[in-house]
Amino acid sequence: MNNPETVQFSALVVVLLLLFFYGGTFFISTRIGKKKENADGYMTAGNKIGFGISAASMTATWIWASSMYASATSGYTYGISGPIHYGLWGALMILFIYPFGKRIRKVAPRAHTLAEVMHARHGRSSQLMLAGSNVVGSVISLMSNFIAGGVLISMLSPFNFIQGVLFVAAGVLLYTLWSGFRASVLTDFVQVMAMLGAVAIIVPVIFFAAGFPAAFETGAQNLTPQQSNFFSSEAFLGQGAPYIAAVLAYAIGNQTIAQRLFAVREDLIKPTFITATIGYGAMVIGVGMLGVLALYVGFEPTGGDMNNLIPEMAASYLPGVLVALFFIMIIGALSSTADSDLSALSSIMMADVYGQNIAGKSKADPKKMLLVGRATMVVATALAVAFASMQLNILDLLVFVGALWGALVFPVLASFYWKKVTNKAFTVAVLTALAIFIPVRFELIPINNVTGIVIELLSVIGIGVVLALMCFGFFGLRVAKIVGVVAMLISAPFVFGFLRDYTTLSASLIAYAVSTMVCYFMSVRSKMDFDFSVIAERTGNFDVEAEVAEVAQGGSATANKNLGGK
Repeated sequence: MNNPETVQFSALVVVLLLLFFYGGTFFISTRIGKKKENADGYMTAGNKIGFGISAASMTATWIWASSMYASATSGYTYGISGPIHYGLWGALMILFIYPFGKRIRKVAPRAHTLAEVMHARHGRSSQLMLAGSNVVGSVISLMSNFIAGGVLISMLSPFNFIQGVLFVAAGVLLYTLWSGFRASVLTDFVQVMAMLGAVAIIVPVIFFAAGFPAAFETGAQNLTPQQSNFFSSEAFLGQGAPYIAAVLAYAIGNQTIAQRLFAVREDLIKPTFITATIGYGAMVIGVGMLGVLALYVGFEPTGGDMNNLIPEMAASYLPGVLVALFFIMIIGALSSTADSDLSALSSIMMADVYGQNIAGKSKADPKKMLLVGRATMVVATALAVAFASMQLNILDLLVFVGALWGALVFPVLASFYWKKVTNKAFTVAVLTALAIFIPVRFELIPINNVTGIVIELLSVIGIGVVLALMCFGFFGLRVAKIVGVVAMLISAPFVFGFLRDYTTLSASLIAYAVSTMVCYFMSVRSKMDFDFSVIAERTGNFDVEAEVAEVAQGGSATANKNLGGK
């Protein structure tokens, strides 16, 4: 029942819209650029970003085009509870980061990446493992945002998908390359304000144009009983539960989040994350409801491709002016995350690869670091464009990467709290978890009575680990242990003989369970008695001379003011 009268822009209009958006962001980035760039400022903006900029940047980074597309896909697939499961759990995971974030900043106040901290805590193998996982994750994230941009441009204009991908990739690279992380956070503020305004206008207009509220009465027959049930078990097991596990892993393992954690002023971590929680939940759930609306009105995306759902809904039900606003909203959403991925990748290559492992911290040349960072952005953009041509399913990519990072969550967090965790325990735990996660996730092993019971047993342990970790940051170890044990006991009767059919959820939980057990049992009897105070000494600024010169000239005060500091 697609509306045949869809809005189409001419090539000139699309080019003008892209020039307006990317030209504006590039202009902003030039205003904060420096003739003599500071390598540390390029990565973390001096660790003193104020509340407004940091909250907006965290929100914009967590909200990407893929979030909007995937939330709508969840609504279209699982019905009325789909967007709730996607948006609510994603929002709460932002909230769950902040107590861990306060601990991380306390032990490493001037670090650039989590992997850099792991180098100070454990050594090279743990660092490169975390850095490598972030490189894979950020390239996939970058690719999925380019896919979203390519689909949007090809849908609304004469340009094809690949041309659309190239336009978006070039635009994002243009302004991010100039000033790195500073450009990312400052343009995020503008982008998130535009996105919030656009959502507040566009979503209600599409609903009423599609016949709301009558459409929810006449189209009820298009839904299955599970899709029409707000407490759908299918929605929880297929979307909600895997996403709870996935986004917790995203929160802890993702360098784009860690970079903002290291950049925001330490006393502003809590309000920043609370504000981002509210902003993310409101926007993503709102856009996801378009997928539910499409389900009710019998709207079918072209070729059954869920990536087409939101662009086609907008083109079918919005007038030309609002389609242009929608276009800017999606371009802003994907760009705010794509520039964060580029900044994260450049920081990893600058701090972890060159700064720590090639030159060494004491001998690292800040000028070479900047060259490495900018070259990384160019190479990463080229790779993401190449991979984007494969047009993979965005929701599957998100869940897969999040589950993959699940193997890292316990070893990383334990390394910030527990003195006994060793480098060997960290490394073996992650590798073992991945070795089991991959064959389960892709069903490479036969599921019979024996393997099924093993999978479900590990899943029960995984449920306890996930819920215990969520409680630990807020309530401490004792409450976390109680919650974890109770969760395992309550869930066990429902899991055995049942969960083996949900491989995405099972694999995610197994990643948590295996990495936790291996890390714990290898560390509990170790003689390691790590002194956390040395982390602050082993991490910190690379470009000390530039920082001293900047302070002497009053430059840091100006930069701090520009980024919302007080």
